[in-house]
This record gives sequence, structure tokens and C-alpha cells, in this order.
Amino acid sequence: MANAKTLKLLAQELGVSITTVSRALAGHSDVALKTRKRVDDAARAHGYTPNRNARALVSGRSGFVGFVLPVRGPNLVDSFLGEFITGLSEGLLTHGNDLIIATAAEPSSELSVLRHVVESGRADGMVINRIAETDPRVSFLIERNFPFVAHGRVLDDTTQYNWLDTDGGHAFGEAFDMLYDLGHRHFGLVTIAEAMTFRHLREDGLNAAIARRGDPDVVLDVATAPRFDRGARVSAINDLLRADKRPTAIIALFDELGLSVMEEAARAGLSIPRDLSVVGFDNTLASGVAPPGLTTFDALTRRAAREISEMLIQVIEQPPQEPLTRLIKPVLVARASHGRAPKRAE
Repeated sequence: MANAKTLKLLAQELGVSITTVSRALAGHSDVALKTRKRVDDAARAHGYTPNRNARALVSGRSGFVGFVLPVRGPNLVDSFLGEFITGLSEGLLTHGNDLIIATAAEPSSELSVLRHVVESGRADGMVINRIAETDPRVSFLIERNFPFVAHGRVLDDTTQYNWLDTDGGHAFGEAFDMLYDLGHRHFGLVTIAEAMTFRHLREDGLNAAIARRGDPDVVLDVATAPRFDRGARVSAINDLLRADKRPTAIIALFDELGLSVMEEAARAGLSIPRDLSVVGFDNTLASGVAPPGLTTFDALTRRAAREISEMLIQVIEQPPQEPLTRLIKPVLVARASHGRAPKRAE
């Protein structure tokens, strides 16, 4: 722990007692979270880093938050995950906590790695994301009564737990309305085969928007492929693009799929947006640089991750009586990949 000279210096600078500084640095929960942050910030500014082992002995906490990162294919972290992990780390750092990442490589499952992190006592709480319609990670953490916040929801809305999500259903409804008002009537949806809740909610939002119009001329063709099977994805997209009556507008479940649509459209000799409009979701870095620029929805991923870290610290420090839930509205980023429907579809 800090010596008496350090404690006195910090106490004088912050206008609090030496006892308050000492207990704040030790991680005592009876010191307000805001005060602990002020003390930690001041200590770091003076080059003093509290001894994590000593704090753990006093508070019973490790100071770490866990996140399981699945290893799939050649890319360990995609653009979305990069933003998410950055935001999560930023948010935790403001509270003097650190992120511990455990990788789940085959044949290990995410659940088995998650269980190991929880049972080893390495983390005070967990963050999980990319939630499935029925997710065993959520069930496990609820059963263990272990602090966690999920980025996303299970399909059963009666399950009680802490979550933050982005309203993809609203975004897909907005995308349809925008394209419909530009004259499009033949739509395509490029989606994934996996039973992910975000897929379900976005597709529901699109179908609800179509139903509200009540227009019998609206046609929706759906191309589905396993998420990480690029060959199947390209084949499904080309089935849409090379059909005798192809869509004039395609909405992709997320940007990676939307960018694949633009690549295959270029190979097919189609001009975007003259011949085909494309809309994605997430606003990844690539969506802004791939010509002509993908119209998409900003899921505010980095901000969402920072908010999740704030929620989790609250759950760890002062558990709420009711689960914390937040729904973020995504923001349309209009670029050059959408426009008026062509006068005559091919």
C-alpha cells in the first residue's frame, strides 16, 4: 500500500482525510465510487499504482473484468470487435479496472472458457456479446449469480439480467421506409443462418415495416448463408444478383455482408447506386472507405461498450434491485450506396 507521505500528499491535494485516501486505494466499497475514482486518478498522476494484490486481499476483488474472445478463422478480431474491446477497455480504465481477455479456440467452447474464468476467481464480472436466441452463457451466469452485462438479448424477453442493446429492428424499418420512398419495391435481404437474436430482431423490424405499407407490389427475396462460410455467402448473394428479376435494393444484416454485396455487384457489372442500392448496419471502418461508400447505420459500438463497462461496475459495486437494461437507437449514416430505384429492373 501507499506510504504515509503519499497518503498525506493525496489527501491534501483532494481535500479529504488520509483515512479516506487509504480506504479508497484499498478498494473499500464504503467509499463512494466517485471518490475512489478521484483518488485513483490522483494517485496515477503522481506515478503511484495501488498494489493490486493488496487491494484484492482487502476488497475481495481482483480488479479485472473478463471477456471471452472466440477464435474463428484467420482474423482474431474483426472491425466490430476491435471497436467493442477498445470502448470496453476505456470505460473500465476510468474506474481503475482492467480487461482480461480469454480466447476460446477450437475445440474449446465459449461456455467452457467462460466457466473457467468465473470459477478461477480471475474476474469480478463478465461481459458477453453476440447473444444467441437461446444462450447458455446467459443461463450459466444467472445460475451462478455472477455479475455480468450482455451486449444483446436472448429471445425470451422474460429472462431477467443486465443488458445493453442497439435497436436494430428500428434501423431496418427505417432503411425500408427510406428505400421505399425512393421508389424501390423489389427488395433483397442478405442474412445469416445462425440463430442470433440480433438477426431475428432486425428481420422482424424489416417485415413489420413492409406490413405497415400494405403494398402488394413489395417483394422481398432472402439470401441466407452460414456466417463464417464466405463461399456460401458469395453464392447466395449471386443468386439474388443474377436472378431474372433481381432486387433493386438490398439490405444486409451487417456491413460485412453489405460490402460483399457491393463486391459481387461490381463483378456482375452492376453500378451502385444506379442499378442497385445497398444498405448495411454497424458503420465499420471499411464501410466508409469501400467505394462508393456504404450507407449504413452507426451502432455506436464504442460508446455502447463504454456504457456496458459503467453498468458492470455498478453491478459489481452496488448491485441494483432490478436488472439494468438500455436500448440505444442507431444513427443513419447516408453515403453513396443508395439512391432512387431504376426505372426498369433487369
